[in-house]
Amino acid sequence: MENLEINQNNRFDFHPQPLKGLWVVHRKPVKDQRGFFCRFFCAEEFQTVGLKKPIAQINHTYTLGKGAIRGLHFQYPPYAEGKIVSCLRGEVYDVAVDIRKSSPTFLQWHGEILSAVNQRSLLIPEGFAHGFQTLADNCELLYLHSEAFYSQAESGLHIADPRIGIVWPIAMTELSERDRNHSFIDPDFKGLSL
Repeated sequence: MENLEINQNNRFDFHPQPLKGLWVVHRKPVKDQRGFFCRFFCAEEFQTVGLKKPIAQINHTYTLGKGAIRGLHFQYPPYAEGKIVSCLRGEVYDVAVDIRKSSPTFLQWHGEILSAVNQRSLLIPEGFAHGFQTLADNCELLYLHSEAFYSQAESGLHIADPRIGIVWPIAMTELSERDRNHSFIDPDFKGLSL
C-alpha cells in the first residue's frame, strides 16, 4: 500500500520545450525545518514523457571555474543515449541540439538554466548533442544515461559551429582540447537515424 501511495503522488512537473522530446523537469521538494526531500528519478513518471529505456549509467561532473564549457557530446546509434541532466551545485546554462535525421527542428538548439536552487533538470532524448556552460564557480552536475559510454560511438559538435549558432550567455573561459578539436558540421551531414 505504501508503494501505491508513492506512485500516485506526482513528484515532477514536466514542461515540453520547442524541440520535440526535450523536457524541462521541475522536481517538487517537500520542505520542513531540516531542509527538504525530493525524488530525483522515477522510471514510471519519466516513461510518461518518453524515457522508455532503463537508466544504464550515472555520471557526475565537477567544473571548477565560471565560464567553462563542456560539449557538445553525443553517441552514434546504436549507442545513442537519452539523458537527464541536473545541477547539484552552482548554476549552468545547459544546451541540447537536435541532430535527428528528418526532424523538423534539425540543428536547432535550446538552452535552460539549471541550478541547485531551481530544482530543474533537462530530459534530453536520443538523437541530441549536449553541452553546458558554468555560470558560477564550483559546479557539479549529475547525468542519468539510458546507454553506457562507448568510446567507439562517441562524437561531438563544435560549440561555435555557425550552422547551430548557440549564444552562450557569458564569455568562455575554458574548453578542453578534445572539445576544441570537434569539427564544424559537414555540409553533407543529414543527422542521426534512430
